[in-house]
This record gives sequence, C-alpha cells and structure tokens, in this order.
Amino acid sequence: MATKSSTSRSGLKPATASASLRAAQKSSVSSSQRSVVRGELSGGPPMELAGRPHRAFEDIATQIRNELSNGGLKVGDRLPSERELAARFSVSRNTVREALRSLENAGLLQTHKGASGGAFIREGGGDAVVSSLHDLFHLGAIKPQQLTEARLWIDAVVVRAACAKATPADWVELEANIADSDKANKRGDFIGRNLINLDFHRILARIAGNPILIIFMDAFTQIMREFIKSVGPSSLNMTPMRQRFMQHMMERDADAAAHEMELHLKRIHRGYLERFEAVNAADKTPASRARRPRGVNG
Repeated sequence: MATKSSTSRSGLKPATASASLRAAQKSSVSSSQRSVVRGELSGGPPMELAGRPHRAFEDIATQIRNELSNGGLKVGDRLPSERELAARFSVSRNTVREALRSLENAGLLQTHKGASGGAFIREGGGDAVVSSLHDLFHLGAIKPQQLTEARLWIDAVVVRAACAKATPADWVELEANIADSDKANKRGDFIGRNLINLDFHRILARIAGNPILIIFMDAFTQIMREFIKSVGPSSLNMTPMRQRFMQHMMERDADAAAHEMELHLKRIHRGYLERFEAVNAADKTPASRARRPRGVNG
C-alpha cells in the first residue's frame, strides 16, 4: 500500500520550508537582532485542504501558534517580513497580512513601523479575553443577570485566595482604596466612588496571584464601569461593608470575608438590575426608540 505524504493536519508540509526559512532568517537578520524565528515554521503549498483556499491565513496563524506552544518562538522574537512569509508559505502577502492581523487581534503579536519594525511576539496578557467578553456583553450574548452570577462566583474564589495570600502591604493598599472611596462619597462624587470600589476587586485579584483570575476580574471591571455609567451609580455607602470585610481578611477568616462580599454584591447588583430593567422598559417606548442608540441599555 502506498504511504501518504508527510503533510500536517493543516495541509502544510512541515519539513518543506524549515531549512529554507532558517536560511532566510540568517540572510535577512543581523546577528545583533533577536532571532527572527527560533523554530521551524512550516511552509509549502498551504492549502491542500479541500475547498477552503480562502482560509489559508488560519493555517499560517495555527503554525505560528504551534511554534509558541513548543517554544520555537519566544516573547520579543520578530517574525520574517510579509514578503518572506508569503514566499515560504506560497501564498499572497494579503493572506499573510490577514494571518498576522488575526494574531495581533488575539493579543499574540504587536507590530512596529520603521526600519527596525515588524511583527513581534508580545508578552502575554488578557487584552483579547477582556475585549471579547466586553463585545459579547454589548452584543447581548452576555446578559446583566449572567454577569452578576459569574461575578459572584469569581469574587468568592478571589476573596478566599486573597485572604490566604495577602501581606500587610496588601492590607495597606486595600485600606487606602477604602479611604479614597469614602472621600469620593463625602464630596458627592458617586460615579467616581463606584469606580474606585471596582478597583478594590482588581486589587484583590492581583493579591490572589492567579493571572486567569486577574484577566476575568479586569473583564468584569471594564463591563461594570460601562454598565454603571448606563444605569447610574449605586447610592449605597460601601465604607462600612469594606471595613467589616477588611477585619475578616486581616483575621484570615476566608469564610466570613467571602460571606460579607457575597451579601454586598447581591445587594448592590439587585439595585443595578432594577435600574437596568427600568431603563430597558423606558427604551421600549416609541419616543425613546427614536432618540436612543442601541447599546447595553437598549
């Protein structure tokens, strides 16, 4: 029986372009620069897949992702130019450009212009996740009630981890946030006060020390900032609750701290949801529909 050719699942031939890409790497980049590509990005005819030539950019992006996974590419590495990549993969520069754009949108690449510019592997971050959740909320795929539910779950985990890991310096930072919130409340700056209160949760996530929790808390914070602006700030004074919470935290009583936070979030979100429903109902009137743009409160 004839053996099949060694073609990757994406339809790209891994062995074909490895040597040529490394040769291009040596000829196009000076020794003073970081490696253009450490690993062995595949090349060759990109689309032996049946019937989907317009998706070639996905296969190129997948191979770059694979190089990141196996360590062939590192943070700070510069990819070959669009011209070189197009030659290696036997595709148009537009296809390469689309692949690079998709990776940039996903937060994996950053581009710089100029003689020393190009597409570089960027340090990992959660911008793409935050942006995606933000967009889903605006599109209505995530409802305010679902946001509330998820926030309760995430905060419970964050609070317990933060109680175990917090240092006296962390306590000082949290208490400074509470003081800033109280000052804003006393001068009647309720929107500013609520935004400061949202930062309290971001500080807790950082103390918890898990990057995934930090990313999700950043996403919740960004969505809540806009949500609060659309429905109006809470009239609740958070200072007493925050002070009780800090007492539990400094005693390392995770159960009591998590319970205090849950009661607070349920109370404040109940007010937000009531105002959201009132605004939503008002938007359904003919006059409101004629003058209000569609958004989180439409």
